[in-house]
Amino acid sequence: MPNAAAPATEGPDRSEAPAHVAIIMDGNGRWAAARGLPRAEGHRRGVEALRRVVRASHELGIRYLTIFSFSSENWSRPASEIGDLFGLLRRFIRNDLASLHRDGVKVRIIGEREGLEGDICALLNEAEELTRDNTRLTLVVAFNYGSRQEIAKAARKLAREVADGKRDPDTIDADALGAHLDAPDIPDPDLIIRTSGEQRLSNFLMWQAAYSELVFVPVHWPDFDKAALESAIAEFARRERRFGGLVAKSAS
Repeated sequence: MPNAAAPATEGPDRSEAPAHVAIIMDGNGRWAAARGLPRAEGHRRGVEALRRVVRASHELGIRYLTIFSFSSENWSRPASEIGDLFGLLRRFIRNDLASLHRDGVKVRIIGEREGLEGDICALLNEAEELTRDNTRLTLVVAFNYGSRQEIAKAARKLAREVADGKRDPDTIDADALGAHLDAPDIPDPDLIIRTSGEQRLSNFLMWQAAYSELVFVPVHWPDFDKAALESAIAEFARRERRFGGLVAKSAS
């Protein structure tokens, strides 16, 4: 059953489709296991689901789509599976980047790049550089990403500014810390979807999710499609979002 996030003190009008949807793409391995297939096939089908959702986001008027593609905790998985995941990333960028660019998609990457293989870093940089001027949809890829690590990194930046005499500690507030996150220019997600039935954020956008609506769906990610996205958006639209105040009463 979907749960709502805590109300915000203020916020934009959410009467229409959410401007920013973030998705925790969970369940590739369980989808494969249920069919007697290797986990790599589940990940491959997950890439197909991503293509469907990017197209659906175009059609539904979503402006920002953030996907959790590789967590900083995923390094604990078997080396063979990590190799499969990185191979899929390489193929996705090489095979899909041209069509994403043609469709007006801007690609942004959040997460740590230090320590990644050189060709992976080059592909990530290429995707951002090629699409930097596109405006139809911003696809934010959280790769080698962990929210606690992102917040800690922002805190270190602020600490260095204080140590260098460039900032008064009393000026550090929520806005200052938020401005030092990986993509401070991108609005916080209105809606966060997690597939496969799990009901937690798993270190994903914890700062940005403070006032997001959360929808958890039982569908494994490889089966997620436009209809499932529309259903989650419909759930979002049914929520009464007070933002710390009262729901406005109708004129009647």
